[in-house]
Amino acid sequence: MAQINLLPWREERRQALKKQFLISLVLVLAFAGSLVLLADRLVNAQIDLQVARNTYLKENIKTLDKAVAEIRDLQKRRNQLLDRMRVIQELQGNRPIIVRVLDQLVRTVPDGVFYTTLNTKGATISLNGVAESNNRVSSLMRRLDASDWLANPSLDIVSAAPKFGDQANTFELKVKVQAPKKEQDAQEG
Repeated sequence: MAQINLLPWREERRQALKKQFLISLVLVLAFAGSLVLLADRLVNAQIDLQVARNTYLKENIKTLDKAVAEIRDLQKRRNQLLDRMRVIQELQGNRPIIVRVLDQLVRTVPDGVFYTTLNTKGATISLNGVAESNNRVSSLMRRLDASDWLANPSLDIVSAAPKFGDQANTFELKVKVQAPKKEQDAQEG
């Protein structure tokens, strides 16, 4: 006799396919979850690595900033020292000039002229004094102009001074200090 299977084979097949689908779905979800977890760990590891790099760079930048500040301070002190050395060298170089200028001022004073004050500002000397007459002041200016170390005398004020004599005058004049050509060449050379 023929055997007929009346079992619901379609239902079993559906259950088997459904079970296979659910197993596949669970495996795909597990695989996707593990991929997301792995990607999260990789990204977190890269972030941690970058944070460590940034921290290292910040520490080195602080160290370099301190070094740069020290270098700037040293350069500032170096420039100050160079300025001091330059001033000292100028003073050393000008020392004989001052002596010669004062010597010239003494040599150019004619009889009957007296200095009361002498002020210097840069290369200009301001002289105040008393002269017995206007001729003595003129003589003083001619002598100053003829001097090798002094140039361009300019008379600012002349006024009568009766307490020093009948024709006595007080005067104020300015004269510029100028080294002779020979001395300038020697200093430059």
